[in-house]
Amino acid sequence: MSKTIATNRKAIHDYFIEEKFEAGLVLAGTEIKSIRKGSVQFKDAYIDIKENEAFIIGMHIAPYEFGNRFNHDETRDRKLLLHKIEIKKLNKNVQQKGYTVVPLSLYLKDGKAKMEIALAKGKANYDKRQSLKEKDAKREIEKAMKNKY
Repeated sequence: MSKTIATNRKAIHDYFIEEKFEAGLVLAGTEIKSIRKGSVQFKDAYIDIKENEAFIIGMHIAPYEFGNRFNHDETRDRKLLLHKIEIKKLNKNVQQKGYTVVPLSLYLKDGKAKMEIALAKGKANYDKRQSLKEKDAKREIEKAMKNKY
């Protein structure tokens, strides 16, 4: 059973999603309490691979209100837990032109914080407009079907 805490809708709008991965997070002290509370934002976050380790950069976890002096730094780089083969695959693809690794969603699975990340390729403006047209058309069809019954 999993509970979604946050999703990155901007990533789906700005990128073509090629392949998805599930990664664990290395968290400090009060970070998991803030995540359970839903105080997470990763709109401009991205994944960077340094020395065969993956890190999420730019993710903001608000300080835990009852954390006093043991509170965490809100925007520190956090290590992602992935298999070595997955990290090598991501690193190889990121070296190619146009590919990046973006976070899609953060959720709790069996009491542990997990992040869905994706290998993605950037969209051009005309691709974004096309995606919006398709989304609007789908919404109109669903609305017509709902009103029909």
